[in-house]
Amino acid sequence: MSDAVLSPTGKILRQWRAARAKSQLDLAMDAGISPRHLSFVETGRSTPSREMLVLLSGVLDVPLRERNTLLQAAGYAPLYRETALDAPAMEQVNRAIGCILHAHTLSPAVVVNRRYDVLRANAAASLLTSATATMKNAKPKPTNLLRLLLSPDCLRPAIENWDEVSGAILHRLQREALIWGSEDDDLQSLLNELSIRDQNRLIPGVDWTRSPDVVIPLRIRIDRMRLSLFSTITTLGTPCDITLQELRVEAFHPADQATEKTLAQLLEQAQRDSPK
Repeated sequence: MSDAVLSPTGKILRQWRAARAKSQLDLAMDAGISPRHLSFVETGRSTPSREMLVLLSGVLDVPLRERNTLLQAAGYAPLYRETALDAPAMEQVNRAIGCILHAHTLSPAVVVNRRYDVLRANAAASLLTSATATMKNAKPKPTNLLRLLLSPDCLRPAIENWDEVSGAILHRLQREALIWGSEDDDLQSLLNELSIRDQNRLIPGVDWTRSPDVVIPLRIRIDRMRLSLFSTITTLGTPCDITLQELRVEAFHPADQATEKTLAQLLEQAQRDSPK
């Protein structure tokens, strides 16, 4: 079916069906409606109710931000709100995030949004960010996690396994693009800036014949300091707010005892040097 015969709502539904690899029949069966009715919704021969659009977007696992777009295309008001993280309604969420950050004592941990902008960071992450200031030609305090890791002005020159790490990050972003269903303009601009889009292939600098590690480590050397880290991502389980759905806590844990010891020493020194 050509886009020319689809309604504005139908075009969006078809894009999400394609992103989720579902036919009209698949979606209709999963939603418990007739394929004929779904076809009429997509072509505009039938006007879907608000409840129908919420049902279909739920079956397709459409992100909350894009569910609002779908509702607006059909002439309905947005259903899902986007609450500022510092709003009073987020008090308990902020408390929980603070507990997560504090629990990662020896692990640099940051709170990021969908575009990887750093919203909050724990003490260990602040130390790692500060360490980039000691590097030649480094620019201070990046506010984006991708820029911190991949920019030549930040940690990129210090990442010993750059090909492996950059390839893994790019592949992750490609998977996330499928989850979100469309490419984020701000994120794409950032990727263009960091010049990693052309790495959509096997990275030649990686030895693919070597037995892989349990996880892909991030190996960093700054002056005489050497760190080996692996990352975990924490998300909220059942968010009903756009801000919370797009929120993630990314933590970088010591991958060996030497790194754990180094981070402990850095934190201890920072505590001694901090004003009383």
